[in-house]
Amino acid sequence: MSIFDKIFGRKKIKGDCVLVLDIGTEFVKALIVKVDEKKRAGQIVGAVLEPQKIAHMIAGAVTDIEGVAETCKKAILALEAEAGIKVKQAIIGIAGEFVKGATFSFACERDTPKEKIEMPELKNIIQKIQWKAFNKIRQELAEESGISEIEVKLINATIVEVKIDGYQVTNPLGFQGKEITLSIFNAYAPLLHLGAINSIAKTLNLDLLFVAAEPYAIARSIDIQNQNDAIFIDIGGGTTDIALLRQGGLEGIKSFALGGRAFTKRLCDNLAVNFTEGEQIKLKYSRGEVSGGVKKKISDIFRQDIRVWLGGVDLALSEFSKLSPLPSKILLCGGGSSLPGIKKALESGDWAKDLPLLQAPEVNFIDPAQVVGIEDKTGKLTEPKDVTPLALASLSVQLLGDEGIFAPMLKRAIRLMQT
Repeated sequence: MSIFDKIFGRKKIKGDCVLVLDIGTEFVKALIVKVDEKKRAGQIVGAVLEPQKIAHMIAGAVTDIEGVAETCKKAILALEAEAGIKVKQAIIGIAGEFVKGATFSFACERDTPKEKIEMPELKNIIQKIQWKAFNKIRQELAEESGISEIEVKLINATIVEVKIDGYQVTNPLGFQGKEITLSIFNAYAPLLHLGAINSIAKTLNLDLLFVAAEPYAIARSIDIQNQNDAIFIDIGGGTTDIALLRQGGLEGIKSFALGGRAFTKRLCDNLAVNFTEGEQIKLKYSRGEVSGGVKKKISDIFRQDIRVWLGGVDLALSEFSKLSPLPSKILLCGGGSSLPGIKKALESGDWAKDLPLLQAPEVNFIDPAQVVGIEDKTGKLTEPKDVTPLALASLSVQLLGDEGIFAPMLKRAIRLMQT
């Protein structure tokens, strides 16, 4: 366990199995993960997909708590029947427009540079940084939402970099120096959305171990073959979530409310069919199971929506590019990524003319086998749409374990930030 695992702490599971819930706009994806804490690895021993009712989720956010809880209950019952295991401890993923994540770097000047850095000083520095980051993210959310006092909670945190007088170190304890600079990635979610997730967990009588920002889970869990820079794009039913990995560190996450459901609704409007029929037509089109004439017609219908979607990607990445050039490697996942026009449009590069990409976009789908530390014993999870729940499972293996002795300090700081 690293020094930063001790500071942030990890919650110990009871038994060796954990329930993973990816509560999406179109589906609830439920997995049972058998965790081997010593090997820091996990096995998927059950996997179930349960469709959501159309009015229960909008743009990645819960709009009907009872309805979503009922869908989750169906998924869990089917999962337990399949795996022959009952699990009460759960990890739940969250995404959406107001789930925010960014790396915050702050330099702290030490009053006693000749004295060695010890744990109390380090904990105090981290607490100060978290306060500053918390206030900054609240201000950004207020500007975006138009709500001056929007309540948010810190849900994930990772140390990205530590420097002492400009010199990078992995463990600052015992060093001397005038200035210590910490870079911490924090992910936040609105209290409203987290309250809905907690209510669902309570209704289902689940012990909620933690809530994870899904773009954060994906960026932390994908093996990109020793490459340090990549853009991850997860296209779900209601939102598109983007995570930027730069020099091996997670720099930030962005989301916008446009996903696969918008394309289905476009088909419904143009073909005069209901939502269920539109969804089936879209899936057949994605799998190449339509005639050439129908394929061309649907491609024409989707052309404008893809342009709008690309505009959302451009806008999100333009906020990242203020710091330095963007990586050209783009990795896709999520059910919406299967639309034939998406990958082709990204590869064209026309949408990114004003972005400082290092070279022409190199676009690939994430293979579920690239998710680290997880073995799928069910054989069901083979497509890019399965990457998000697998990433949540991988994150559960990474983060669960013995609770660090300093965890109460961090939890207290987080509670103070929520008042």
